[in-house]
Amino acid sequence: MSLPSLLSQHIVRRPQRIALLQHIAEQGSITRAAKSAGLSYKAAWDAIDELNNLAQKPLVERSVGGKGGGGARLSSEGERVLRLYQKLQALQAQVLEAAEDASDLDLLGRLMLRTSARNQLHGTVAAIEPQGRNDLIRLEMAENLIVAAQITHDSTERLELKVGTEVVALIKAGWLDLMAIDSAATPGNNSLIGTIEQILDAEDGPSEVRIALPNGMTLCALAEPWCQQSLGLSSGNPVRVEFSPSRVLLGTPL
Repeated sequence: MSLPSLLSQHIVRRPQRIALLQHIAEQGSITRAAKSAGLSYKAAWDAIDELNNLAQKPLVERSVGGKGGGGARLSSEGERVLRLYQKLQALQAQVLEAAEDASDLDLLGRLMLRTSARNQLHGTVAAIEPQGRNDLIRLEMAENLIVAAQITHDSTERLELKVGTEVVALIKAGWLDLMAIDSAATPGNNSLIGTIEQILDAEDGPSEVRIALPNGMTLCALAEPWCQQSLGLSSGNPVRVEFSPSRVLLGTPL
């Protein structure tokens, strides 16, 4: 299924998050757009990260710490997706009229998956390497970024994966390890270099660290206080992110 189909499914499932694009276009500020859309500031950042990661090109361009809590504007791709959303809004009434019964819409809702994984990255299968009962799936993300996933051969067949198949890689925030730039990479692991965009401290437990990758995608990781201190984590600093291919889950649209 193509990227427009993936985004269209996201629009149907999460209309409030897609509507945030319109609020950003109107307000020019993440804080004001979040308030206008009925979202918390954190939820607005989460929505922007998710939308940018699912698109081949970032939909929202932002600057941290601007007037009103961070300036933001739609990219040309974001404007295109917003026009798509507005067209789907016009079609929504027709869909509701076509439903024979309210239970029809409930059924469709159950068939559409939501996930607790914070990191949802859109990619295309670039290679499939057999490894006994498992397969190593190499995924090409935006700007030729490569991420490896290890799944069983049965899963490869069940998902009908082949070179060129579009997938979404799901990675829980707690599965990402933050490391110093000059530390030795673990053989076989995914190792990505990014820049710390924001650290959201928690009253108890690990902080949430948002990491901007060079290709425009954003990763969300968790860091305990001792980790922040030992690595000297702070906004604007580079950091290396590692995670095992076995901790990358793959999903394809139905």
